[in-house]
Amino acid sequence: MIQAVMTILSEIKASPELMSTLKPQTDIIQEVGLDSLQMIDFVLAIEDTFGLEIDFETFDYEHMSSIEKLVTFLEKEKVTVS
Repeated sequence: MIQAVMTILSEIKASPELMSTLKPQTDIIQEVGLDSLQMIDFVLAIEDTFGLEIDFETFDYEHMSSIEKLVTFLEKEKVTVS
């Protein structure tokens, strides 16, 4: 799942070279630097890729502080789209 998130980030940023710099500890907000439109595209791509619906009642800014924290949040949520 971590690798898939890294791939999505590289695609959203349209930067294949970004892939080689990403690590599980990479801060999605501070280090990747998604703008607001890219952030929306990223969240939609995450939902589509993993068949999830992110519950923004339980989602927190802290979940974007690293790729691994986001993946942990997604694994705990597992709210699937029917």
